[in-house]
Formats: sequence, structure tokens, C-alpha cells
Amino acid sequence: MSQISDTPAGSILDPMERISETLFGLIMALTFICSLGVATGAGVNVQTLLIGALGCNLAWGIVDGGLYLLARINDRGDKLLTLRAIRQAPNPETARRVIANALSPELVALLPPHQIDLMRQKLLQSPEPPGDRGLTKRDWTGALGLCLLSFLSTFPVVIPFLFLSDARLALRISYAIAIVMLFGCGYVFGVRSGLRPWAAGLAMVAVGSALVGVAVALGG
Repeated sequence: MSQISDTPAGSILDPMERISETLFGLIMALTFICSLGVATGAGVNVQTLLIGALGCNLAWGIVDGGLYLLARINDRGDKLLTLRAIRQAPNPETARRVIANALSPELVALLPPHQIDLMRQKLLQSPEPPGDRGLTKRDWTGALGLCLLSFLSTFPVVIPFLFLSDARLALRISYAIAIVMLFGCGYVFGVRSGLRPWAAGLAMVAVGSALVGVAVALGG
């Protein structure tokens, strides 16, 4: 599931949100296909598989989009409460402590005390933000993006079933496509996280396969 972050105007969802949602949709679709393959063997009904996999990911995409909207409301409200706590602090020391708690520990360690106090003064002088914490067009666009990512990530692993009449062969190709996609997501994750991309890609294949295996074993 995705984490909420504020991104530049040109990007509604940051790369990690897109990677996370793609992985989520891919693992959901692969779990469904593996479960159906184990249950039916060679007698896989292609239409049932396609409808089931697409419907499953669409449903979970809608759920994830709804959770994204709730998180956006909570995130906006949390920032407003932090600002009010700074302004209503009984003394400067308390206000500085609130600011420090809102920042990452690494950043706080680099900032001298007078810089945090300067932030406090700027926040005290800034105009009162609007109290409306409702959803914006940007929020709805982000939720739609998450839903589409979850839904569209299903297609690559079900495409073999559209063109191959041999269900077993289609399953094998579907698994291969899923492995390539898992590796690709892990590779990008490694680049974004400062890890070795190839190692991160291989680790993502291992972790994703393990998660699918656990889900199938538990009847998922």
C-alpha cells in the first residue's frame, strides 16, 4: 500500500507510491492466477481467470484509492494541528520541541538552535491557514492514479491467456512476465533508495515470490 507524500505540482504520486501500487497489484494478480492454476491444473477456464484477476485488482484498487483519500485528510489535519501547537505553545522551548518532532531526526541534528527558532518565528508570523481539510482535485487524481495502477498492473500477467490456448504454457509465461516485473520494480526501488539496483531487483523477486507462495498456501 502507498505512503502519503507531498510532491511537486507536476507529479501527483511520487515514484515510491507508483512502485508500491504496481507491486501490490502485481502480487494480487499473481496470487489469483497461482491459486486458480493450483486448483484447476490444466483445466483453467481462461474467461474465469481474466474476469477474476481484473475484477480482484479493480476492487482492491478502489479500496486503496479510498484509503489514500483518508490518509490525505489525516495528513492535512496533522499539519494543521502541528501549526496550532506551535502557535499555542506556552513558551518558545515547547514550540521548538514541537517543530523538532515534526522534522526528521537527521535534519534536526544538522540544524543549529537559532534556525529552529527562526522557523518558529516565521510560523508565528504566517497567516492562519484555512480550516477546510476537505479533498482537493489533486487528492482525487492521486486516488484515481492508484486505482488505475493496481488495475493496469494485472494486464501483463494475463496477456498470455489471451493468445495461447495451452493453459499450462500460458501460466508459465505469465509467471515469467511477473518475475520480470518484480525485478523491474525492485531495480527502480534500489535506484531510488540508494541500494544496489541489481541486488534490490533480485531481492524483490524473492520477496514477491515468497509473499505469493504464502498467500496461495493460506488459500488467498
